[in-house]
Parts: sequence; structure tokens; C-alpha cells
Amino acid sequence: MVHSQLQILRATELLTECASWVATSGQCHSTSWGVKVKRASLLTLKCTDFPSAPRSPGKKTQRTSETSPPPLLSLCRAKRRDAHALRLLRPSGTLFARGVHVNSSAGINDLHQLPSPRERRRARAALCVFAANLRNMTRRSCAIYAAGIACASLLVVGIGLVVAQVFRTFMHNRLKKEIVLVEGSRVFESWKSPPPPVYMEYFFFNMTNVDAFLAGAKPQVTQVGPYTYREYRYKDNVSMLDNNTMVSAYNFKKFVFLREKSVGDPAVDNITTVNIPAWAVMNKVKGSFFRASMASMMMTSAGSGFFATHTVDEWLWGYEDRLLARVAASSPDVDKVFGLMYKKNGSHSGEFVYHTGKQNSMEYGRVETWKGESKLTFWTSNQSNSINGSDGSAFHPFLDKNERIYIFTPDLCRSIHMEFEKEVEVKGIPAYRFTPPRSVFASKEENPANEGFCVSPKECLGTGLLKVSPCRKGAPVVASFPHFYLADEKYVAAIGGMSPKREHHQTYLDLNPTTGVIVRANKRAQINMLIERLSGFPKTKVLNETIFPIMFINESVVIDDASAARVHKLLLIVTVVSNFPLFIVGLGGIMLLVFIVLLFRARKQKNEVKRTVFTKPLYATSNEEDTSYSPVSDKEKEDPQNGTYISLTPKGDPEA
Repeated sequence: MVHSQLQILRATELLTECASWVATSGQCHSTSWGVKVKRASLLTLKCTDFPSAPRSPGKKTQRTSETSPPPLLSLCRAKRRDAHALRLLRPSGTLFARGVHVNSSAGINDLHQLPSPRERRRARAALCVFAANLRNMTRRSCAIYAAGIACASLLVVGIGLVVAQVFRTFMHNRLKKEIVLVEGSRVFESWKSPPPPVYMEYFFFNMTNVDAFLAGAKPQVTQVGPYTYREYRYKDNVSMLDNNTMVSAYNFKKFVFLREKSVGDPAVDNITTVNIPAWAVMNKVKGSFFRASMASMMMTSAGSGFFATHTVDEWLWGYEDRLLARVAASSPDVDKVFGLMYKKNGSHSGEFVYHTGKQNSMEYGRVETWKGESKLTFWTSNQSNSINGSDGSAFHPFLDKNERIYIFTPDLCRSIHMEFEKEVEVKGIPAYRFTPPRSVFASKEENPANEGFCVSPKECLGTGLLKVSPCRKGAPVVASFPHFYLADEKYVAAIGGMSPKREHHQTYLDLNPTTGVIVRANKRAQINMLIERLSGFPKTKVLNETIFPIMFINESVVIDDASAARVHKLLLIVTVVSNFPLFIVGLGGIMLLVFIVLLFRARKQKNEVKRTVFTKPLYATSNEEDTSYSPVSDKEKEDPQNGTYISLTPKGDPEA
């Protein structure tokens, strides 16, 4: 009897039970399908795995409930228009095929009970979808296991690499090998000829009340400047020494005036300030009445006073002084030309020997000797005479905020140190700012280590000053920061026109901590003269001891765009490689999320198959009959060999 109504179980219920049987007993046997599904073939279940229905020769076989099920291969080959008609109506497992409700757990025999061939064909196509769902569900389970394994592996490996710092150590070692002062290295050419433009600015202090000062009044000065020059630096006569562990070179400097960056014409603008040659001569002969008397007569005949007026060019690059010309006649070692930058344009400051950093990256750029000497001879202690650090053109990579940066400067005839102040950014490049602290030029009372810089016990100046006469042929030259920045207040108060400001007068270096590259720098220093009473020169009796400012310089540099781009690229490589383990951990985190989502979906589907859904076909014309499933034999429900055997039968006819 043809069933007028097809009531079947949901596909997901049969699918879940079958998957469970395969997992436990290794196979699944459905008598309504007539096929055993083994565990090994569960992932590759195809329509061709199902048996074909027998046919009588010469005529079409009329399918009944007793005949063998037709091949699912033929079902899968249903017309495309029927296959396209299939669509999932809702996530309950029920399929809708052109007006016919078919639960995909229906057996082939139950399809024979549909009233018309057209409906059976549509239902067969729906059953073919079930076979595909069986494979998809199994693949989904494998995806869960694969995601879990991948997640665990990535997290374990990534965290292990982060803790061990393998990639960071590798990248740091690689960078240390690249940053060395040898031919062919990444930094050698830029060290010899620095590409960023360097500018030298000169600011003069013009004396406005000379006569009043000589009468005992407070000196008044006016700052004039800047007079800006482009400074070209290059190293010449470069030679590798001691198996590339040392390199020798001469540092040359050339200056070219930039009118557009200056306040005036240095060849025209006049500056009145201390007559440096005259005070140098007087300090040289003080203490000797005869020599002082001779010098006094020379000054009178040459018309040299305590102050002089010359152009900016003359003060900087030199002029022939009449007093020095007379002294040079009797002392051949005295040059008759004087200038603050005399013989410093296109010249060098002596031979330097540097560490290349090949043996120790922390020694990169450190000065070993200057003019053939590893120590100075200007000062009174070994510590003060030490040559420490670099010359300010190169610094070792991987800088630390807690370390001191040492720089040897021939202009000051000593080494100074700088300490970390703050983090800055220049053209997108992170940098540490290092500045000289107050202790660098502190008095011996404030910093006992500076006692060695006293020329004599009676010539120790206060905080903020350094007397450099030992390396300036005895001239009473005093160095300080501009406007007596970081100096004792008495020096600021003694000169009218002084106004120290940190943003304008501080010296600093902005260094990239990874590479040690200078991204920005401002070297600011002031040249002063010590004016005091001198024995043998009666006219100085009206003068009080005064540190008189003459000029200050601002030597500045900012990394150029091309060099900044190279540094950016290098930092990107270092960052990516060093943090590669973090990418692995992040990928592991993503896989963990995928794993959780798959588990949640699998859990949700498992809960859904616990419900049985019945549907009623639209074509039903007879009384409602239910279909259920039950064992087909008297075997136990769980057969250790073959699993559980099931078939679909009408609910009202348990014997069918």
C-alpha cells in the first residue's frame, strides 16, 4: 500500500547516530540504505558507495517497498533543474523540493512510497544532499581537531620564542656586525662623509658702554647674530689598523657663508668686544715687571687698548694685529694674525684613531688616541687628562637610558659626559635625548672630580665655567654654555644683557637607541675672556674680575630625508624580525578563537539532533500515519561487530 503521507526522522539525528556508531564499532549499517559505512571511508562517502537496484531484462522495474534501493548515484544525477530547486528552508534539517517536504534521513525504500515519479525524483535529489551533509559534518569534526592542534602549537612555539628572545638576539647580533667602521659596512661611507647638512651659527656680544665700564660701571652687551655658515665635514687619510679593529683619520671642516640664514654681512658688520690679543699678551708677561713694562710700551705704540672693534669676518677668520706683529718680531713662535676661527677653515684638528667596533660593539667610534697620544697633558689629574668616548660623530648601537655618553672635544681640550633627559621623535624616528648635566662644568666644591681642571689652586672658577688657557697658549679664554646657562647666578648678573634659556642655550644629542645614529644635535658653547687686575699694568687697577662674553656658537644638524628613510627601513626590519614570535602568538590567538567558534557550533548542532521533527506533505489525502525507526532483527541494539541495524516503518504497522 502506497503511503499517502511520509513522516520521517530528521537527517541530523540519523547522521549523528551513524557517526557515533562508526566511531565506536568501526561501521554503520542501515538496512533501509543497504550499505555499511566504515570508519576509514566516512570522510569520503559518496553517492557511488550505495548499491544499485536490480532491473528485469527488457522492461522497467516497478519499484516497490520490497525492491532493493536504487543507486544514489542516479539520484545525484537528477536533472539540474531539480537540483537547483533544492534549498535549505530553515536550519532544522528539513529540505523543501518544489512543494515536497523530505527529511534527509529518509531511506531509499521510503522514497518509493511517494505518489508520483516527479515527487520521488525531487525527493531523491534531497536525499543526495544528505550524503553530502554526512561528509561535511565529518570534515567539520576534523577541522575542530586541526584548529585545536594548530592553536596549541602556535601558542607554545610563540611563547617559547618570546621568552627565549631568540629572534631579538639574532637581530641584535646581526646589527652589531653591520655597524662597524670597516670598508663595505652599512655606516662606513656616511661616517667618512656625513650626508646631513651641518650649520654653524655665530652670535657675537657687542659692547655698548666701553667708557663707562672702564670707569667702573657694569658692562652692557647686545647679542648680534646669527651669522650662519654651512659646515662641510669629511674624514681624510683613512687607514685601517690592527686587523680592522682600529681606523685612523683626519677630521676636516670647511665653512661656506649663507647670507639667507644670516642677519647681516660679516664683511661689513662691526663688533666691539674685548681685545683678545692684548689681554693674551698681558697675561703672558704678568708677574715680570720688566716684561710687563715692555708689553705696556708696545701696546701704547700699537694703539692697542682693552677693547677693540673689528668686522665679524676679522674676528672669525683673522686679521693682522699690530701688537702681535711687534711681539712676533722678537718671538718667532707668535703668529701676527689673530682670529677666533683662524686656520680652522679647510683644516683638521689632528689625527684620530678610533675603535671600529669589530671586536666589541660597545667600543664603536671610541677615540683611542688623538695626535698620537692616549692621554692629554693639559690638566693636573689623570682623570681630567683621560680621552673618553667618541668625537661626537658616532655612537654605539643599543643605547640605554641609564648610561653616560662620553664625548671628547678638542675645542674644550677635554672629555665631557651627557646623560639621558627624555624621549623625543625626529621625522618619525624615536630617539633618546642626552644633555650635559650641571656637574660637567661644576666647581670643585660641587663636583670634586673637576678639581683636576683647575689650572692652579688659585685659578679655579665657579660652576658653569672652564678655563681653557692651558690649550690656548696661555690666553685667558674661558668656556661656558651660552648666556652662562647652568652657571652660577653671579656670572649672569655681572653682565647686562644675559638671559639664559634652556630651549635656546642647551646642548643636546638626539640619538636613535637602536642604531646609535644622530637624528638631531645642537652643540652650543660660549667663548669668554677673563678680565682682572694685572700686575705691571696700572690701567687694570680700576677693573673688577669679570668673565666677559665674546661670542657663542650653535652647531646644529638634523638628519636628512634620505638618511631618515634608510633608518626607518632598518628599524622596520629590526622590529619585524625581533617581534616575529609575537606574530606567532597572535596567530595562535586567532586559531584559538576559531577553535572556540567551531566547538560552539558543534555543540549547538549536537543539541539540535536530540529533537525529532515531523513534517506533513502538502499532497497528503489519507489519514495521518507516522513513521518511526526500530531494530530490524532480534539482535542487541549495540552489535560489537556490525553496529546497530535500523529501518523505517510505518508507526501503525510495526511488522511492515
